[in-house]
Amino acid sequence: MAVTNLPTRDGLLIISLIAIVSSMFGTSSAQLNATFYSGTCPNASAIVRSTIQQALQSDTRIGASLIRLHFHDCFVNGCDASILLDDVSGSIQSEKNAGPNANSARGFNVVDNIKTALENACPGVVSCSDVLALASEASVSLAGGPSWTVLLGRRDSLTANLAGANSAIPSPVESLSNITSKFSAVGLNSNDLVALSGAHTFGRARCGVFNNRLFNFSGTGNPDPTLNSTLLSSLQQLCPQNGSATTITNLDLSTPDAFDNNYFANLQSNNGLLQSDQELFSTTGSSTIAIVTSFASNQTLFFQTFAQSMINMGNISPLTGSNGEIRLDCKKVNGS
Repeated sequence: MAVTNLPTRDGLLIISLIAIVSSMFGTSSAQLNATFYSGTCPNASAIVRSTIQQALQSDTRIGASLIRLHFHDCFVNGCDASILLDDVSGSIQSEKNAGPNANSARGFNVVDNIKTALENACPGVVSCSDVLALASEASVSLAGGPSWTVLLGRRDSLTANLAGANSAIPSPVESLSNITSKFSAVGLNSNDLVALSGAHTFGRARCGVFNNRLFNFSGTGNPDPTLNSTLLSSLQQLCPQNGSATTITNLDLSTPDAFDNNYFANLQSNNGLLQSDQELFSTTGSSTIAIVTSFASNQTLFFQTFAQSMINMGNISPLTGSNGEIRLDCKKVNGS
């Protein structure tokens, strides 16, 4: 740091240096950075990755489930691990009970396993919100997708927001304009929306989140016209009217457990499973059509954009500095 232009009288020089140092620490404490645990838990990323590798042996969809937890967490009060908190009578209404999460959000046991391994290695150091961010990157990378430098330093919330989870998380049966508005509300644009939707290149979905497209779409008495007829027939067999809403199927028809750009090619042939997926390509005049087309033809571009959009999402309103806490058990606030 050059101080040659500062006043040379000792008192003024000291005051100026204090001001510079204070401003440096003031800004850095409020920002995430890649080396946050380098001195306190240098193996954090490796511990997260190895725990997920172990989980994948018995659950091929766990990677998609973990990234979904991060996504649903960040859209509600920011990336603060509020989605992980259990109900506490009289004080915490768990986001796990919100419509977008109830009976579908999963992977909490793996998050607990990761946290236990981290606590054994570095007690009281790594936050649960950072666990979700690290787990998302590891899950994508292990499925053949991109790697990126995860920014760290988030702290964990002291409460949850059930109402926020019910209102802020994008729904698979919403219009593209509504979903775009929800992304915009947290500082994400259409490029982020299309890229992050590409996470549906792996994982599963329940009949209950797409059967609105199969028989009586938007009250028309007919199936969704943007649904490929061959896919429609197979889905009608899998998810008959008045059948189980919990039966699951692959989000990506072609490579269901690999992280690639086939999701976007699927949209071009009307093989998007969810209404919210297919709308990215089938909404007339939407700016998202050109983005889908570019990602379908250029996997490298998709991977680069996805990585940056994950960083952008991970930057949504984190708790830093002395805000929040480092939970010792991701399911509950400390001391409860």
